[in-house]
Amino acid sequence: MTDAPRHPLRHSGEDRTTARDVPDTPQSRNPAYRLAFADEDFLCRDDLRPVRLQLELMKPELLMDEAEIVSTVVLFGGARIPRPENKGNARTETLRDLTVQYDEARRFAKLVTEHSIATTGGRENVIVTGGGPGVMEAGNRGAADAGGRSIGLNIVLPHEQAPNEFVTPDLSFNFHYFAIRKMHFLMRASAVCVFPGGFGTLDELFESLTLIQTGRMARVPFLLFGEAFWRSIINWDALEQAGTIGAEDLKLFNFVETAEDALALMEDWPHPRTRREFER
Repeated sequence: MTDAPRHPLRHSGEDRTTARDVPDTPQSRNPAYRLAFADEDFLCRDDLRPVRLQLELMKPELLMDEAEIVSTVVLFGGARIPRPENKGNARTETLRDLTVQYDEARRFAKLVTEHSIATTGGRENVIVTGGGPGVMEAGNRGAADAGGRSIGLNIVLPHEQAPNEFVTPDLSFNFHYFAIRKMHFLMRASAVCVFPGGFGTLDELFESLTLIQTGRMARVPFLLFGEAFWRSIINWDALEQAGTIGAEDLKLFNFVETAEDALALMEDWPHPRTRREFER
């Protein structure tokens, strides 16, 4: 089987390389002369925001398509939950107790990835996290324990950070826009699993629930790990009693305690979804 023929026009990458070696003149040194697509200062102008939004949407989408990622299992959770061996350094007693969620996230991701490899060659139900420390690291680590791939969707923050060491390198992405990052979390999601966390986790939880509640996203298994934690910080029943949500909205999610609980609900899920049901 031969490769498809290239189109006859010169490739933009060739011109980008050639343009680096043009003669040094006042004209060629001026920023106006730079190729538009190779000019970072130009691309960062306020007027180019729509282009940057599109690029952040397209780059991970294209690369995940090329990697044959069909569906994902999303793991949201706190960056501050320590590894069990580091729980002595946790700044609160609650964080020390929540190290069990690190272990559970790691074990859950391992089981999901093993099943994905055995049944789909690792193309479906690929673990995706925010790519950082804490529960996110545990999810990527569990996938690595199983010998599988996992995705990390990092975002640039004011303090220095890097992807955790367990994210598959060619599935490690970085974002400027929170909104586009959250779209990528959900565009392939076959399940959403939320572990204890802070503002970021709560933002992801409620945006995802809102999309499902309003019909902007198909229903998928929506699993909250650690019922005691979630009931202690969110008075779900009070929202329903106040009438600000309906009783049926409390059925959009389930509490689970263990990886086995989560897997059982995912396997018995009665609402199959297809690849392109998220806000086309």
